[in-house]
Amino acid sequence: MTLPASEGPARDGALRPAAFLDRDGVLNHDTGYVHRKEDFVWVEGAQAAVKRLNDGGWLVFVVTNQSGIARGLYGPPEVEALHRWVNEELARIGAHIDAFYYCPHHPEGLGDYGRVCACRKPAPGLLLQAMREWPVAREASLMIGDKEVDMEAARAAAVRGVRFRGGNLDALVAEALARR
Repeated sequence: MTLPASEGPARDGALRPAAFLDRDGVLNHDTGYVHRKEDFVWVEGAQAAVKRLNDGGWLVFVVTNQSGIARGLYGPPEVEALHRWVNEELARIGAHIDAFYYCPHHPEGLGDYGRVCACRKPAPGLLLQAMREWPVAREASLMIGDKEVDMEAARAAAVRGVRFRGGNLDALVAEALARR
């Protein structure tokens, strides 16, 4: 499932580096099944990190497992509304996420959502989908995540993985960009 940004750079075909960001635990504090703006608390430096990437010419994607959908806790409309709100908040500082990709599946989920799939991290499906849909320079791209499944997805997609262990996300992004 994907939700493109309502605004952002045109897809002119020129290859650009991409930053794939996990959502819960990277952009927002992971308090469990976050799906409403009232429960979304930004990680320190997250908005500035997205702006830094935008200003540097990077494509920015959110790639997130959303097993709460498979568990029947909320549906795709709630996730998509939250993601639109995230971009509205980022727009206040001149930043944006180019597209949001999420996996609604879980092997123990309900109905059609209860299955093993290629989009649930650690599988690389969400990253590969973004690379098919956008002009991504894979060798220059990176995945920032807080869990080992994020790093496994990065390896499987052949992009550099950067582990976020808390603190200020913008400081981590600045360091990662300096080590390019």
